[in-house]
Amino acid sequence: MKPFRSTLGALALSAAAVGTGFFGFEYAQKAQFARAADEVQLSREQLAKADDLSSVFRYVGKAVEPSVVNINVTKKSSNPGARGGGGGRGQLPFNKDQLRRFFPDRDGDGEPDVPDFDDMTPEQHGTGSGVIMEVGDGYAFILTNNHVAGDASQLEVTLSDGRKITKATTIGADKKTDLAVVKVEGDRFIAAKWGDSDRLQKGDWIMAFGSPFGYVGSMTHGIVSALNRQAGILGQQGYENFIQVDAPINPGNSGGPLVSTRGEVVGINTAIASRTGAFSGIGFAIPSNQAKFVFESLKKNGKVTRGWLGVSISDVSRDIPKAQSFGYQGSNGVLVEQIVPNTPATGKLRPGDILTAINGKGVENVQQLRNQVAATMPNTDVKLTVYRDGKEQTVTLRLGEQPENLLVSGPGKAPHDDNGNMPDADAGKIGLRLADPSDDVVKRFELTPDVKNGAVVIGVERNSLAAKAGLSPGDVISKVGQTDVRDAAAANAALAKADPKKGVRLYVTSKDPGSDQVVSRFVFVRGE
Repeated sequence: MKPFRSTLGALALSAAAVGTGFFGFEYAQKAQFARAADEVQLSREQLAKADDLSSVFRYVGKAVEPSVVNINVTKKSSNPGARGGGGGRGQLPFNKDQLRRFFPDRDGDGEPDVPDFDDMTPEQHGTGSGVIMEVGDGYAFILTNNHVAGDASQLEVTLSDGRKITKATTIGADKKTDLAVVKVEGDRFIAAKWGDSDRLQKGDWIMAFGSPFGYVGSMTHGIVSALNRQAGILGQQGYENFIQVDAPINPGNSGGPLVSTRGEVVGINTAIASRTGAFSGIGFAIPSNQAKFVFESLKKNGKVTRGWLGVSISDVSRDIPKAQSFGYQGSNGVLVEQIVPNTPATGKLRPGDILTAINGKGVENVQQLRNQVAATMPNTDVKLTVYRDGKEQTVTLRLGEQPENLLVSGPGKAPHDDNGNMPDADAGKIGLRLADPSDDVVKRFELTPDVKNGAVVIGVERNSLAAKAGLSPGDVISKVGQTDVRDAAAANAALAKADPKKGVRLYVTSKDPGSDQVVSRFVFVRGE
């Protein structure tokens, strides 16, 4: 009986185990189903929010589209007489006998009657976009790009409701920011609302409006991909701190507004980065805070008046060891390389100063400082936080007005020219051959006549430390470390005390090859 009872007990336990396993499995399935149901409900709620986002896009479109315009532009060709092979009868690629076959002498002057091709300058036609930013009694001001409306001989503006306005005039354009303002006459205009581009963050939703390829009333969307981009499209004198977006921007979008989900203009579409000419996922817009300053200036004065320091500057981050040679331990900021004589910076700033803030707002690089100074009106007092002599101090100065033709905004570099001369013993540690600024040396390297002191670089050893640091024949060294040098011997003596492995700082004056302007800069020469 015991074995049988044991068997019954085992069967009972097995049955119980099976029952427990069955009910446990069923419970697990129910729990899994409940979780799936919850996930479905949550997904539906998220989809509802996504539908709400679509509503945001729709509402933004309705709020902004009435302010967006299409601009058809006519410009005179920049190559007068192009149809005639260069303009003027003397430049035509035919001799007189050939010309008489086509243009007989009808006026009796003995010459073929060649048309005046300068009066037949071909016209260029293009299209772009703009946005109405201010409305008055019988007129409105439109913000667009300089490359759209600048130098236009004729403008035709089409409003969102289909009305065409031919009474349109470009009242001002600014090449340094690629912005222009157009005034139109009429009524029933609606102005868009300015937004604060400083509030933008990477990842924010944005919408781009305009007329890509002539398709008026188009709207695309995307996100902010990056901020404070320098694309190098406005040249050395340009002011670039673009908003980079992935919203499709194509030809015809130029000048149209970039808009936030609040329905506010936070930028002006201006360019794309592309190897084909078509949109490749990278678009650039001018920030609204910069555009608003230019808009107000152009509207009021027809030009942009900018503040000016009068310094040649470079990024600390581009050569941190050079900044460290002044005792500065930071990685951001702007190094003063040169003071332009008789400017606001004269007597206030020094070469070697490191600027870290303006009016309490931190400065990370040259572009930030240039943009902040340029956006400040002349005759305004500004407070600069300056690292000098191992400590920070505040320097207050009054900004001047930036010259119209500012040739350079930073230190220039002369071209390398290795003439094969053997370097001097001490200067040779870094690969230099030096000479006094005699009349012959000044003439040979086309230096300015006022160069009387310093050590002139007359040779740079190929692949030397000096060559790698950017030194060139014709450079004039006036300081080695903290030591002023009046001639080549003094420079050699100072260089003899320097340790190339630790690095040596030189103050160098050069002639900028692009402008012939004399510029000065610090050069930090160091071993590998």
